[in-house]
Amino acid sequence: MSFGEGARFGGGVLGGDNHGIGGGTFHGNVRLEATTHVHYRFGGHSVGHASGEIPSSELDRLSECFAEPGPAFAELARRLGEENVLVISGTPSSGRRTAALMLLHRLGVGPVHTIARDTPLNALVPDAGETGSEARGMVLCDPTTGSGPLTEADLLSLRDRLSQRNAYLVITVGPQSVLEGLSPSPWEPPPQVEILRAHLRTLVNTDTEADLLALPAVEAFLARDHQPREVAPFALVLARYAAREVDEHEVEGYSLQALEEQIREWFEEDDTSLHLREKAFLIALAAFDEGPYALTAEVSDGLYIHLQRTVDTKVQAAVPVFGTHIGKRIQLARARRYEAEEPTEWGPVRQMKARYLDDRTALIILREVWTGHPSARPALVRWLRDLAKDSRPLVRTRAASVAAVLAHSDLPSAMALVIEPWAASKEFRSRSVAVSSLALAHNVGAPNVPRILDAWCDDQTPHLRWVAIRTHGLIGPERPAETMAALRAAARHGDLDETEIAQGNPTAKESDRLAEALAEAAELLLLSRAGDEVLAESVRTLEQDRPAFFLAVGGFLGACRHTQKDAPSGRPLVLDWYARSAASGGQAAARIAALWRAALGDRVHRDRALGLLRRWVLTAGRDARTEQVLAELLPALVVSESGSGRLAHLLRTMTGEDGVQPLVASRLLATVPSPRAPNATTITYGGSQS
Repeated sequence: MSFGEGARFGGGVLGGDNHGIGGGTFHGNVRLEATTHVHYRFGGHSVGHASGEIPSSELDRLSECFAEPGPAFAELARRLGEENVLVISGTPSSGRRTAALMLLHRLGVGPVHTIARDTPLNALVPDAGETGSEARGMVLCDPTTGSGPLTEADLLSLRDRLSQRNAYLVITVGPQSVLEGLSPSPWEPPPQVEILRAHLRTLVNTDTEADLLALPAVEAFLARDHQPREVAPFALVLARYAAREVDEHEVEGYSLQALEEQIREWFEEDDTSLHLREKAFLIALAAFDEGPYALTAEVSDGLYIHLQRTVDTKVQAAVPVFGTHIGKRIQLARARRYEAEEPTEWGPVRQMKARYLDDRTALIILREVWTGHPSARPALVRWLRDLAKDSRPLVRTRAASVAAVLAHSDLPSAMALVIEPWAASKEFRSRSVAVSSLALAHNVGAPNVPRILDAWCDDQTPHLRWVAIRTHGLIGPERPAETMAALRAAARHGDLDETEIAQGNPTAKESDRLAEALAEAAELLLLSRAGDEVLAESVRTLEQDRPAFFLAVGGFLGACRHTQKDAPSGRPLVLDWYARSAASGGQAAARIAALWRAALGDRVHRDRALGLLRRWVLTAGRDARTEQVLAELLPALVVSESGSGRLAHLLRTMTGEDGVQPLVASRLLATVPSPRAPNATTITYGGSQS
């Protein structure tokens, strides 16, 4: 209970449970918020109790550093002078309050009062004959009238009373304010550089101002979308820099510091300017930055439901079907919408997209929510699990990218709550998202990811091994020897079928999926920038044991499938690799030939290897360069009579797409030599001879 000055009441018991009003009259309002809470406010209409006078010196100071917005501002001042009341709309950080004060200052009215938000509109201006405030200028920001939305009738009533007292009122509202019959005037602040110039004029001389504006850090600051309230303190930092009170690091770091402060304000519990649903949208936009707006809004509602359940598990979260307009929502988020093509499984599609104006915002929001507000983690975890199961690849990819950012900020929690449950899941989609998240986390600098993968490669849980194998294929080029060792450890587990390791055939069995993942990981490593090292490691381990042999040869044959741009008639990448090495005298050519001999000499890999050679021969029929290199390679593959016979039989019996033996096969048959001299070396590869 709050009492105005001079309030008197009776009929209640102050020290007991019963408080009430017994008869008489009172000024103010009675508001019932719940069955057990009754709020009374007693007192008269005097504005003096709900307002504060702004010193004229403060207004003069603001006027000195106020950047003139141009003709639009002059038009607003003219309307205020004629209509006595003006409503302007803008975000809380757009400088709208300063603009309101300067409009009153431009008219030369005073004193100027700032009015409390919850002041009733009918109490702003006393009726004729009543004693009240002597303010001639008033500013009311974001009114919270208990009687409903601000209406045209309210303004018409205020206008008459203001006109009688020769007083003026400026009301500022936000993009989400509910108005009835009113069209507020939009407030657009001047360009950042003009605001900065206006403030610097009051702090430094003209020559120093020009030098400061030419600093690279200042140019970088102005290139980003900063609010007027962030520009004014930056001018003070620059003035201190000019006076040698701070160094250039302070100047360079201010932009990021201001952005972090804004994001902290967005997610503070007492920030009533943003509904929980809009905070969910900010997080979703951070996850889907530069993605389709409709998709971002859709998934943000899912996050809002999870957050609402965290706030109160007994309340059924309700999502309004028709919520905030897209323009207002984007404005509040300090973002922009634009049209662009979005790649899909059906080809490029033009869509309406949304992104933050400052490209640093998304990462900072995700970090702030995860580390600064741990109470939001259960909702975020449930939301990410939903995204990981979504049928749309874009949604799953964004879930992985969010998890990667969380892992970079707090690896133990992100692994325990998000990534490891995905990796251990029976659902293929969730495990695939775990692979992407670990690879992305490593790329953005999250610590210890290779160590985690190495441990999982030797884990007894097949799902964890599968995730580790697939991820190693993506990040392995940074440490090829260690990665191949981890893959060999995974291949040595007894639940793998050697034939499936070689052939990489996916079936319903988990062991077959592991075999397929191993072959693909080795294949990716061979075709990566670390290919030479992986090739040498593969040849070196051929004679270790059968798992190592199968991993090396299976990965090599997988790499032989790929062509330039993966075109069906493209030149084989491994054959090009062989040609470059042979021309430069490198060792890769001999190692490629050794792996081919190992594949052709092994009963498990032989059919697959001959099939790949057949494809190369068909490509040679369309490309003279491929034929030339293949003619150089084939002689290097013959070290035994059986090997020569297999190649000769392939070339004599193969047919083209038209069912006729291609001429190139006859020409290449001539390059296949008879078995080498009896002193040719017989090499044992993992237990098979060739």
